[in-house]
Amino acid sequence: MTTTVELPTIADSLRDVAFADDMSGPATFEAMRTILTLRNLIDHHASILTGHLERLGVPENHGRKLRELLIVMGFAPIVATRLIRIAASMTSLPTAHAHAADGAVSAEHIDAIVTGIGHIAKRSPEPLDDDTRHGQVTDLLGQFFSGATPAEITARARVIGNELAATTDGGLPAAEDRSINALTQAADSGGRLQVRADLDTEVGEKFRAAMEELGAPRPEPDGSADARSIERRQADALEALLDIASRGGDTASAPRTQVLITVPAEAPIQASLQFMGSVTEATLAQLTCDATVTTVIVDGEKVPLDISRDKRLFTAAMRKALYIRDRCCIKCGAPAARTQAHHIVHWADDGETTVANGCLLCPSCHADVHHNGWAVTIGLDKHPWLIPPATLDPRRQPIPAHNRRTMTVDNLPTAA
Repeated sequence: MTTTVELPTIADSLRDVAFADDMSGPATFEAMRTILTLRNLIDHHASILTGHLERLGVPENHGRKLRELLIVMGFAPIVATRLIRIAASMTSLPTAHAHAADGAVSAEHIDAIVTGIGHIAKRSPEPLDDDTRHGQVTDLLGQFFSGATPAEITARARVIGNELAATTDGGLPAAEDRSINALTQAADSGGRLQVRADLDTEVGEKFRAAMEELGAPRPEPDGSADARSIERRQADALEALLDIASRGGDTASAPRTQVLITVPAEAPIQASLQFMGSVTEATLAQLTCDATVTTVIVDGEKVPLDISRDKRLFTAAMRKALYIRDRCCIKCGAPAARTQAHHIVHWADDGETTVANGCLLCPSCHADVHHNGWAVTIGLDKHPWLIPPATLDPRRQPIPAHNRRTMTVDNLPTAA
């Protein structure tokens, strides 16, 4: 039996492995298969050692939780979580782990089987006996040996779980189980937020209905079809939903969303949001239109030097006035309830918070004004007009607000 003393020798041997440039295709293929087996074996032993670390109380000795310890050691967070899950199932799922011990099954597939069996167990009101669980593990292993991916194994487990729920008194289908609802969010290295949700049928139906309504296609100002992709429309719909929620259902009131921006006194271009990090000047200008943004100026030691005024939001009365004048998003015609109040001369550039300096824009069109070359001006008629970017119209011919594009001499108001 290999001991921990021999592990450094094995590591040195792997470091010394070299592959000739003139290897044949079959030789390269077999070498890759061997490497895969080694990887599977290493992951299996890492799972065993993870169990030992917890049993021996090593994390507590380091003043950490097990997952934190693994991350500090160098494991990626998702790998640390997987190792802990697999380690916890060693006793209850011996058949799956026997295949892992042979190097035949990857940690990702073992984890899919482990989570799949856990999912199936939740579908039954009573604990499952060993024979039933063994049959389920055999079924999922059969999926692996048939070439299934971890995602496909997970899908198969859901099928088994639903079948179990349908044939068991008191069984609960996964689609109707609110207790396993989950939403995860994490900012990636590029500063974007990645969101994943797993929702039951009821919540999922509410979400999809909202996305269907708020993400419906709308024409471009020139009458052409919506240029946004389905994915972009859904993202815009989510933003509209957040704006509606931030107002607590009162669409005429100022939003309650609180956004904190920290600005280094010596390097204003390094302004950053509390949760999402660094932002550009254009995004800062957009945020200060219609969300409660508090700007904190700090010195090199992160000590606040000054806090900006935040009494710059359009009041409920002002928003009602904008609703009466603009009726809808001035660019695309989205309902007024889904719009934000935009400062035509940006508040960050000392623009006033007045009806004469405001207009209604939905989140998507608001971003177009701040980032994509569109501009807004108030015409002689005291209504907002859109100026398209030169890439769309080299002459940059002003376009009337959406609610006034159908006006003609025949339907202009006349004196009594």
